[in-house]
Amino acid sequence: MKIMTGLYQIKVPNPTSDRVYLNSYIIQGESGWLMVDTGWNTPEAFNALAEGLQEIELDFSDIKEIVITHSHPDHYGLAGKIREHSKAKLILHKKEMQYGEPRLETTDDLLHIIAKWLIKNGASNDELPQLLEASPGLKAVSSFVLADVFLNGNENISTGIFDFEVIWTPGHSPGHICLYEPNKKILISGDHILPHITPNIGLGPWSGENPLGAYLSSLKSMEHLDVDTVLPAHEWVFNGLAKRIEELLQHHEKRTNNIMRVLGAEPMTAFDMAFHIPWMIDGRETAFGYLSAMDKRMAIWETLAHLELLLTEGIVKTYTKGDIVFYKAW
Repeated sequence: MKIMTGLYQIKVPNPTSDRVYLNSYIIQGESGWLMVDTGWNTPEAFNALAEGLQEIELDFSDIKEIVITHSHPDHYGLAGKIREHSKAKLILHKKEMQYGEPRLETTDDLLHIIAKWLIKNGASNDELPQLLEASPGLKAVSSFVLADVFLNGNENISTGIFDFEVIWTPGHSPGHICLYEPNKKILISGDHILPHITPNIGLGPWSGENPLGAYLSSLKSMEHLDVDTVLPAHEWVFNGLAKRIEELLQHHEKRTNNIMRVLGAEPMTAFDMAFHIPWMIDGRETAFGYLSAMDKRMAIWETLAHLELLLTEGIVKTYTKGDIVFYKAW
């Protein structure tokens, strides 16, 4: 799909969902093209990219740079294979090496690490098997390769036609980045800002410290950007960046209020709290018990992210009983 002259979107299928696509962006340059995000490491995803390039009379050899917004497998899975076909330079934030590489290189131990994390935060023996089965086969759909260029944020990535400012936006992932083109007033937002879905901001084994605090801070830092068109990694192209940021901030404020209504002087685990607060699925409020196994796991991690922020603000306190962590209000 053509977004504007020299900028195209290719929808890449997701093996875990028939409805959620990865939006890969193909951007013209004076000496080659830039690709932003690649999709899962599956034949279907690779073929979708190849066909999308063919529709705009390109092939992989025309790609000279690949920028990855973050290292989740739906964004990074095909990076290595596309680099092999294109000889393109692969670009990623340095923190994705620190947190992403251990996650994908230790896939054999993945379920053990997740199980320990869930048990530590109160998952019941009845729920644990289902929560663990929610993990997709990461080794089959991921291909973690070493990047050629590591970003810190505030760099400029220029194709000679488009000049992007790199904005480090931690939260959904420790090294997540957005790309801002001030002259054309476009923002490639990755998973940081989506038009309808609220991005998962969870505290898990590989999320970094205080991910929700980092997310809210990076959201607020973008309110001033002069943007006409937002190009997200999922769903659809949209406008109204400032309005969407405000909606996301309000969403997390509401979630915090729900947690504080549940959390009293009696200690509770993150699992207990996730069970007692409402969740949104497809725009509808849903009880924890009706969530899918994967959504339950993300709900626990999102609850933990809110608790970690409240802990850093001195609003809640925590203690450990045995191997399980409990929280209560001051």
